[in-house]
This record gives sequence, C-alpha cells and structure tokens, in this order.
Amino acid sequence: MAQEIKTDPFSPSATNPVSTQSPGRMSYEEFLAWADEGAHVEWVDGEVVFMSPVSTEHQLLAAFLAALLQFFVEANKLGLVLTAPFQMKLAVRPSGREPDVIFIARERRADLKQAYLDGPADLAIEVISPDSRARDRGDKYYEYEQAGVREYWLLDPIRKQAEFYRLGSDGLYSVVAIGEDAIFCSVVLEGLWLKVDWLWQEPLPPLMFVLKEWGLVRE
Repeated sequence: MAQEIKTDPFSPSATNPVSTQSPGRMSYEEFLAWADEGAHVEWVDGEVVFMSPVSTEHQLLAAFLAALLQFFVEANKLGLVLTAPFQMKLAVRPSGREPDVIFIARERRADLKQAYLDGPADLAIEVISPDSRARDRGDKYYEYEQAGVREYWLLDPIRKQAEFYRLGSDGLYSVVAIGEDAIFCSVVLEGLWLKVDWLWQEPLPPLMFVLKEWGLVRE
C-alpha cells in the first residue's frame, strides 16, 4: 500500500491534493462527497488519511497482479478485479480502505456501489511500501481479518517476502505454507497458483508467459 503522509493535511502550510478546505471529522458519506475521484485517501475513525505516491516497483507489481487476476477471473467468470484507488468500506473500526488490488466474487455484486465496495473483498492484496509495513501488517491485518476478507496477500518487494493469509472457520487468519516448490495456491480463486519467485523477477515475467503456464492461452 502507498505510504501514509504524516503531515497535517488541514494545516494552512500543508499541500492538500484533494481540497484546500478543512473538512474535519466526517461521516463516510461526507467523505465520499468531499474526496475527488482518483485521490489516494483513506477514511479511518471518521478522519481523512492521505497516502503518498508509490514507487515504480510498487506500481509495476500491483499492475502485474491485477492484470493476471483480471484475465483469470474473466476466463472463469468468477467476479470482478478492481485496483486502487477504490474504497472497501469496513464496519470494523470503521474504515474505508484502498487495497492495491481486490477481488469481488460474482455473488457479491450487489455489495458493489458506485464509489466503494460495501463490505470486505473476498481477496485483498497489499504491496508493502517502506512506511506502510507496520500499518499493512498491523491495523489492516486485523481490520481485514475481523471484517471477513477471506484471503489477504502481503507482498514486500524490498525484502522479497510474500505472505499469504487465509481466513479460517474461527474467523482468524492463518498463514498459508509455501512448499519446497515455492508455489502458492489460492483457495478463494480456485485453480489459481503463483510461483513466488515470479514476484521478484526483474523485469517481471511477461503476462503471456504466465497465462501459458496456467494453460489459459495456447502457443
């Protein structure tokens, strides 16, 4: 996820990319009306949280995963794949979060509103930035778990670490063990698998290469 800007966005000396007016605390509906389309902001405990721009490495990895998931989901008619900035409104805390990539199952289509998903995504992916590491592993981990996000991927391109969490019947996340083959298999997206090493390649693998590995396209 993009790192959080620490300066006070409502200070007269601060640069506010969304508005020069100080909105103060607000409801989620007021937040949606206030925020410009495309702005990287989140809503937490009734307050606006500004997010800083992401690195090229971060953006390329998020785009790579979004493209792969989009193709897989469309080919299997499973639902929708959306990318930040798009809000996921959670009742816990409460908060309006922007994962880098989300998957929404077809049967959840009624929860998709004009500007946000009303409730947890079935899958949320966060690409960790240096300043977002604690938040992605802390606040967001527990919010996504308590809200019922069924699968949570945490990807750290700097440390080249990938963690995949699956929600159990007890409502708690457990880490998905990766075998000696270094392949992760999704449960939410049944049939989808990833070689973890793909995520750290420079450059990233061509999309067509992965789709051929999956058997979704022919030579």
